[in-house]
Amino acid sequence: MYLPIIDEKSCISSGDCEEVCPHVFHVEGVARVQGPGDTKVLAAAEECPTQAISVINTETNQYIYP
Repeated sequence: MYLPIIDEKSCISSGDCEEVCPHVFHVEGVARVQGPGDTKVLAAAEECPTQAISVINTETNQYIYP
């Protein structure tokens, strides 16, 4: 499982993350994380125009993105 972390200061609320992975992200003012997800979390992080999303592998507790 992958847990995204949002840098709220960098988030511009583009909604790209929610579009790619709506079961994990919800954009209301800034992006909010609703819980961990699958590999789509990585795709959502890559789509973020401001690189405001970091991703942690919950099994290893290591950052895997960026």
